[in-house]
Amino acid sequence: MTAPAPTTQRRRRERTPAVLVLEDGRTFRGEAYGATGETFGEAVFNTGMSGYQETLTDPSYHRQVVVMTAPQIGNTGWNDEDDESKRIWVAGYVVRDPARVASNWRSTRSLDEELVRQGVVGISGIDTRALTRHLRERGAMRCGIFSGEALTDQAELLARVQQSPEMKGADLCAEVATTEAYVVPAIGEKKFTVAALDLGIKGMTPQRMAERGIEVHVLPANSTLEDLYAVQPDGVFFSNGPGDPATADHQVAVAQGVLERGTPFFGICFGNQILGRALGFGTYKLKYGHRGINQPVQDRTTGKVEVTAHNHGFAVNAPLDRVSDTPFGRVEVSHVCLNDDVVEGLQALDVPAFSVQYHPEAAAGPHDAAYLFDRFVELMRGDDKHSAKLMEGQRA
Repeated sequence: MTAPAPTTQRRRRERTPAVLVLEDGRTFRGEAYGATGETFGEAVFNTGMSGYQETLTDPSYHRQVVVMTAPQIGNTGWNDEDDESKRIWVAGYVVRDPARVASNWRSTRSLDEELVRQGVVGISGIDTRALTRHLRERGAMRCGIFSGEALTDQAELLARVQQSPEMKGADLCAEVATTEAYVVPAIGEKKFTVAALDLGIKGMTPQRMAERGIEVHVLPANSTLEDLYAVQPDGVFFSNGPGDPATADHQVAVAQGVLERGTPFFGICFGNQILGRALGFGTYKLKYGHRGINQPVQDRTTGKVEVTAHNHGFAVNAPLDRVSDTPFGRVEVSHVCLNDDVVEGLQALDVPAFSVQYHPEAAAGPHDAAYLFDRFVELMRGDDKHSAKLMEGQRA
């Protein structure tokens, strides 16, 4: 039987030329994928072979153009269950070979259709391996994707890319966070209450806490210390999110207030960077960051190596070779990336606080780090063994 011809709309998009322009002048020509038009953002690459729906809806990717290193994307289509937020947040999407057919029992539409529906401009048919190598050598940089009527003079396109805002110095968490507080109820018996500061939180994160009997009060990014304690929390959580942690002075001050009160604290990704700043460490921008679901990290408190999910372009500048003295007592680096020795976690030894740079909620990604939510429960429970380890500064 002869396969049906593709729709007129699909044929039109396949014929639409597109170009990706990097701020250093290098260009890649291909075809429009998703919506046609133009978009600007920081070009970064993601090494995950699956989980593209969770990646696209992760608020941490706000204002970034994501290049997928896996050659074929879209095989499993799009469903209505795996979104990590209410919308796609990436500024643009770059793939080499879009799947022609979506094949998964949960799929309700194609990735291409969803990108069009949400107005996400993308490009396909380019050498993503060459682009990734370029970004690894030169570093993450601004770029623009142009298709359809947006294609004009090459020099003009480059000038527009170079005029677009940089990620360094960008204050973005309030742009993606909730504007109204909401509650994720505990599953089963309620054991604890947590105040979660939304800096770009993913939906699976409060879900993982709810599975452990935690009632999670998700609060806007600019909430005050008084707002957090109004819910009478047993613990405080700071989420992942986009932007430069050097701009998060308000959130750093709130974190310091939590540390002063001695309330158990857990931070993920952007929350790790804020805890680092609250403790007195600096932060810096990585050359090209860590993005994917296959990053090796060692938990230095146990020696175990975990495969983890990452999405960050900034890191905490803390010493790996010693315990640091801070205004809140002793602090050690608890986790480290085995690819490049980047700090992947902090653990306070004299106050109940810890954080990790990666994503233990496993959406998308492996489940190796799920135990971190159990550590948070231990802190709130005042588990004798864990509390003793914190106070004595011993490694597990």
